[in-house]
Amino acid sequence: MTHPAAQDPWQELSQTEAPGAIAVISGIEGPAYRNAGTAMAILHDGRRIGALSAGCIEEDVAEHARAALLDGKVRKLRYGVGSPFFDLKLPCGGALEVTVIPAPDRELLGELAARRARREETALWLSASGDLRFTEEGAASGKPDGFRIAFRPEPRFVIFGAGAEAVFFADLVRATGAPHLLFTPEDATFVNAKAAGCTVRQLNRTGVPPEAAIDARTAVILLFHDHDWELGILEGVLATQAFYIGAQGSVRTQTRRQEGLQARGLAAATRARVHGPIGLIRSAREPRLLAVSVLAEVLAQAESHP
Repeated sequence: MTHPAAQDPWQELSQTEAPGAIAVISGIEGPAYRNAGTAMAILHDGRRIGALSAGCIEEDVAEHARAALLDGKVRKLRYGVGSPFFDLKLPCGGALEVTVIPAPDRELLGELAARRARREETALWLSASGDLRFTEEGAASGKPDGFRIAFRPEPRFVIFGAGAEAVFFADLVRATGAPHLLFTPEDATFVNAKAAGCTVRQLNRTGVPPEAAIDARTAVILLFHDHDWELGILEGVLATQAFYIGAQGSVRTQTRRQEGLQARGLAAATRARVHGPIGLIRSAREPRLLAVSVLAEVLAQAESHP
């Protein structure tokens, strides 16, 4: 039985009682379906968490992982161009090196899980011999003596708003599995968002509640029709490291918003962090289309944000 690729292989492996194996793409030549550092966990009961390709090599990697769990030896596998496994083709035409590590250190896995739960940026060094350790070295890259696997916190969404736009956007984020938190002053929005399965809190004043816990990998989106709620929230959000700050409204609304922030003493460079109008489709007004448009813009920003 195979678990969906959306589940996190490192997290799942750290939570299993019996030893499992982790398979990591440690080298790429030419085009590839996945990035270097992508991992797949193979659990003791045969389940697979994650994916290394479009489905071409996973079963074969799992077989090698089961053998590695029996003899305790690291495997280095090559697929595609130059591979001994001539019957396993990679449609992209490149080559992959996959390192299979049986029974990674439980203490290391636990510490990795703890760091990621705290949303810390961290990295593991995978040596040429298959050993894993924490490292602070360089950018994610491959070297002759090893490979650095970087772990960045996934984008988190803090949403302030009321009405259909706020509910649709929070529900869309929820559907992606991304961490999110919606603050709303409106009872109907609260009820509808909660019924959709969103994480939602009541907003009682125009400010940023401590529970928002905004960090450098958090996007903050304001979806209000009553823009009187915005300035106090934006002033608080602009004091954080949020990588994206955006607010719903027209060009005219954005101009008034900027004037209001200026009147509160915020410098031009600080005010410029507020995106508006938001979304890749500037004229989107229908709540569902707006939600998709804004989410796409935020995720594109997350990919380019250092």
